Amino acid sequence: MNMNGPVKISRSERLQTCQEIAARLHEVYGEKILAIGVYGSVSRGTDGPFSDIEMFCVLGGESSEPVEFSHEWSAGPWKAEVNVCSADVLLKTASTVEGKWPLTHGPFFSQLSLYDPKGFFSTLKKAAESPTKEDFRHAINEVLVGEMYEFIGKLRNVNLNGPHTYLPYLAMQFAEYGAMLIGLHNQKLFSTGSMVLPESLELPNRPVGFDNVVKLVMSGDLVEPSKIVSACEDFWNGLVDWAAKHDYVMNSKRIPF
Repeated sequence: MNMNGPVKISRSERLQTCQEIAARLHEVYGEKILAIGVYGSVSRGTDGPFSDIEMFCVLGGESSEPVEFSHEWSAGPWKAEVNVCSADVLLKTASTVEGKWPLTHGPFFSQLSLYDPKGFFSTLKKAAESPTKEDFRHAINEVLVGEMYEFIGKLRNVNLNGPHTYLPYLAMQFAEYGAMLIGLHNQKLFSTGSMVLPESLELPNRPVGFDNVVKLVMSGDLVEPSKIVSACEDFWNGLVDWAAKHDYVMNSKRIPF
């Protein structure tokens, strides 16, 4: 049977493709290239038969405009993405903490280097290690207000007025961003998107009610509206207590500016 989309490819074949992409990058960008590396599951050695390829192409030298774009394509049996960035752009991104830091910043800590004559990836790791506790606190405050407060408002609206078909999605959002908060609080990275929820359950200092929402989502038990609403409300109450305990800010002046 012919299979559309990704097909089974061995790790050795995938690594060979990475080398071919790197060779093409050298042809296109020449002496501007500071470093080339692979990140994601391929760099960790956890890639599966259908995994895609993710790479950095770091450009150095003097440039009047910062460079930041991606080549992303499917070759039929496999898919690849190459992030082409100026060194200063990548270093700034690595040193910034935002709401999904526990999921997005793993690539800055570990790459499979294909070309790095000046040791750029070591510098990148140091940049990723540079954020302060206050940087993490600020990111947590933003998630609490920007996501979690918004989700509980939506949940209460839907519970009153419908449509209840939106509740499973909201439960997943509560679980995902709750996991991000716990990762940020512990300054821990998740290994991959598929492991965010189970790995979050292994971290300490989880708000009361979080585990129940996550277990509902992981089990797929998202049919009964009242059960979803009750679980998310319990988690919200636990989150309010958790924020107060750790001095995170959820409320401000009526108009703070």
